[in-house]
Amino acid sequence: MPTISQFYGIKIILNPRDHNPPHFHVRYAEFEAAIRIADGQILAGFLPPKARGLTEEWRLIHQERLLESWDSMINFGKVIKIAGLDQ
Repeated sequence: MPTISQFYGIKIILNPRDHNPPHFHVRYAEFEAAIRIADGQILAGFLPPKARGLTEEWRLIHQERLLESWDSMINFGKVIKIAGLDQ
């Protein structure tokens, strides 16, 4: 699964075998979660509050680009890298 962004120990990942609704995966330490792009709802898993807040801040900033990356992955098999909060 390609990592499309990384910041403060948080990895943002898209899975090319994923299904709708458009979502991304987050890994932070021993925690993992799947988060819907449209509204930031956690679909599965858990993130501690600090990681959850940083991930939500990143999602809000990059929501349009994140959807473009999802579409590119689904339609062409290629993801678009996105800057992290620390870049």
